[in-house]
Amino acid sequence: MSIEYLSSAMRRPRERASAVAAEDSKARRFEHLIMPHLDAAYNLARWLTRNDADAQDVVQESCLRAFKYFDGFDGQFANAWLLKIVRNTCYSWLKVNHPANEAVPLDDNIGAVEHNASSIERNAAGLGRSPEAALIETRDAQRLDALVAQLPPVYREVIVLRELEELSYREIAEIAGVPIGTVMSRLSRGRQILQSLWRGPGPRSDRS
Repeated sequence: MSIEYLSSAMRRPRERASAVAAEDSKARRFEHLIMPHLDAAYNLARWLTRNDADAQDVVQESCLRAFKYFDGFDGQFANAWLLKIVRNTCYSWLKVNHPANEAVPLDDNIGAVEHNASSIERNAAGLGRSPEAALIETRDAQRLDALVAQLPPVYREVIVLRELEELSYREIAEIAGVPIGTVMSRLSRGRQILQSLWRGPGPRSDRS
């Protein structure tokens, strides 16, 4: 038995112990930084998949992906980092399960912002009473939930991220992988569709 073999055999337990300690440290850091944002992750997944069970599956898969690539995470903006993974996982799920709903609308472009910048900025800033405000201001929350669920995913996600998760345009742009102007355009267009649906026929809650 050579000296080299003995030396190598003695190093192996120390290397294994070091690897286990590093994995434990990674798991603790992951739990500290990422786990507090699971509610937001589930909320986004539920709105995009429109199904509780599918949302749970998407979040579970997203967490596995997040842990796999956690070594490359710089520790900044953990919420946006996780939601970006959830968002991408949702779109992969949509591509398989609902391909017709996954396509980006043809009018999704920065020109819409440049054409009517003041109107879009006013709308995107949430000035005035919007259908989203009715979510907490009126008894029509259930109906509004159904209307939001009818939006194409690219509009639905910005409404959810802005109005429910209260993220900035920059954070939403990072999550969606698009320019801030596109976020504003999608948010404005999504609100316009909601307003149109809101004014249309449909059962309302009993106001008596």
